[in-house]
Amino acid sequence: MTVLINGYSEFRIPLLRSIAATYSASPSVSSVLVLWGNPSTPTQTLTQLSHNLSNSYAGTAPIYVIPQSSDSLNTRFLPRPSITTRAVLICDDDVEIDHKSIEFAFRVWSSNQDRLIGFFARSHDIDLSRRTWIYTVHPDKYSILLTKFMVTKSDYLYKYSCEGERTMMEMRGAVDQMRNCEDILMNFVVADEANAGPILVGAEKARDWGDARNEERREVVGKERVRKRVREVGLSSRRGDHRKRRGECIREFHRILGRMPLRYSYGKVLHYSDKTLF
Repeated sequence: MTVLINGYSEFRIPLLRSIAATYSASPSVSSVLVLWGNPSTPTQTLTQLSHNLSNSYAGTAPIYVIPQSSDSLNTRFLPRPSITTRAVLICDDDVEIDHKSIEFAFRVWSSNQDRLIGFFARSHDIDLSRRTWIYTVHPDKYSILLTKFMVTKSDYLYKYSCEGERTMMEMRGAVDQMRNCEDILMNFVVADEANAGPILVGAEKARDWGDARNEERREVVGKERVRKRVREVGLSSRRGDHRKRRGECIREFHRILGRMPLRYSYGKVLHYSDKTLF
């Protein structure tokens, strides 16, 4: 599979280098593309990053830094000529996953190639009192996988970016306007095509540095300063009305599409002692 890492903040570059190296070392990975979405980053900084990545991890899957012409979140789903694999792994630059879990997720996708596979799940629901769609978390069901880590077939990149004519163009426009929800729209695209919900997979070790709940309580002062800074530069750190805005996206996509394609899934696929448990 081809790994697409969404990069944006210079403060995260040390963490990004570590994450890219982990994916590069995976036997299931063909190449790693760092999609740099901040056009204001100096060219020299990206040149140095590219040099460090290409020279530090020789003998593994190659790592490329690809500057984006805009900061649109839609660019992370462009069907690039450099993507020659059937599967793509879409992920963020602040989420660390262990080797075994990466391989396990790929194996699960290999048996379910029309569906989304990932480690981080959310859900849509309907607020009966207001008769409106909302974005939430359920303890026993889910319908949305986040692009913190998402495995899908590369064909869906084309469907997201190039098909649907006016309908998809309008929904991509909503993503740009909200500066959010590209992951929800990809879930709409896949569910509408597959008529099935995503598959949540259990990770042995998954660390989301952008989530304050994952901060360790006991840290030496130097590391604590670095980790707080990594968390605070993320777009999702401006949470305030985060869930409300995501609900607005679901309602807008539903309005434009004219139907609700999201489907619920239940349970989690786990790997235990060389066995797959459902």
